[in-house]
Amino acid sequence: MLDYIVVGLGLAGISFCETLRKNNKTFVCYNDSSQQASMVAGGLYNPVILKRFTLSWNVTEQLEVANRFYSTIEESLDVRFDQKLPVLRRFHSAEEQNLWFEAADKEPLKPYLSLTLIPNENNSLHAPVGYGKVLQTGRIDTKVLIESYIQYLLKKDLLRTESFVHEQLQFKEDYLEYGGTKAKQIVFAEGYGLAKNPLFNTLPLQGSKGEYIIVKSAQLKERNAIKSSIFIIPLGNDFYKVGANYNREDKSNEPTDAAKKELVEKLEKVLDCDYKIVGHVAGVRPTVKDRRPLVGRHPLHHRSYILNGFGSHGILIGPWAALELYDYIENGRPLNKEMDIQRFN
Repeated sequence: MLDYIVVGLGLAGISFCETLRKNNKTFVCYNDSSQQASMVAGGLYNPVILKRFTLSWNVTEQLEVANRFYSTIEESLDVRFDQKLPVLRRFHSAEEQNLWFEAADKEPLKPYLSLTLIPNENNSLHAPVGYGKVLQTGRIDTKVLIESYIQYLLKKDLLRTESFVHEQLQFKEDYLEYGGTKAKQIVFAEGYGLAKNPLFNTLPLQGSKGEYIIVKSAQLKERNAIKSSIFIIPLGNDFYKVGANYNREDKSNEPTDAAKKELVEKLEKVLDCDYKIVGHVAGVRPTVKDRRPLVGRHPLHHRSYILNGFGSHGILIGPWAALELYDYIENGRPLNKEMDIQRFN
C-alpha cells in the first residue's frame, strides 16, 4: 500500500513528488511526457507583473518557498539549474519610466523594483530610455530540472513512463487501486492533459499555447534577461530564448510559422545586430480564466486531488501550491480559497 499515486511530472508533479519525498511518503508517478509546457518554458521567476508594475499573486510567500525548494533539489540530485539572472524591463517612453518609479516607491514593491535607472550600454539593443531592474529574479532551466528528476525517479523505481488510463482507476472503501498498485490517495498534476481526465475535466481549464524561438547571436553579448513586448533570455554560448506569445485557440504542441513571424517582428524592434534562428518550441500552458490555480479534492471521490492551472507562473506557484495541498491532505489545513476548486462548485 503506497501513500500516493501522482499523475504528471511537469512543474506541478515534481513539486508534489518532492514534497512527498521530503516528508518520507511512499509514492509512484505516472508520466508519458505528452505535455510540453514545463519542458519548453522560459523558466524565469520574477515577482512583478511587468506590464502593469504590480506584484504577482501571493508572490512573497511563493518566492520564499521556491528558493528553498529548488536549492534542496539541486543539493539532493547534485545538479545545477537555478541561475540568479537579473531581469531588465525596457522602457518605451519617459512616461513609462515615471510609472516605474511611482510603483517602486510603494511599500509592497520596494523589495522587488530598483529605484536606479539603468542606461542602455549594449549597442546591439535599442533602448534609448533605458531600463528598470527587477530584484530577486532568476531562471530555472526547466529542461535540466525535469530530465534530472526523471532520472532520479527511474533509479528509485518510482516512475512509470506510460499513459495513465483514467478508466482503469478503481475506488475502494479505504484505498484506490490502479494496475495492481494500491494507494491511499491520488494527485493529478497533468497540466493541459486535464482535458482528458473524466474526474476533473469539468473544471474551467482554458489552455494557452506559448511559443519560443531560440536564436544565436555572437554580437549581442547580453547577460541580463530583457523584457520588452517579449523576453530575450540568455542561455549561454551566444544562445538566447525569445518569447513567448499567447494563443488560446491552438491547443497543439506544434510550433507555427505565424507565431515565429510574430516573435521575429517583436525581436527586431529591440535588436540592432545580426542573429540566426536555430530552434522553435511550443507548449500549452494550463491557464484558468480567473488566473488562479486549480487545487483541491474531488467532491465525490475524496481520495482524488488536483494540482493544476499554474499558467505561466509555475516556477513560483508550483512548490508553494504543492506544500499547501500536502498540508490540506495530511494535516487538515484549509486551502487558500482563491485556488480551491470549491470556488467552482
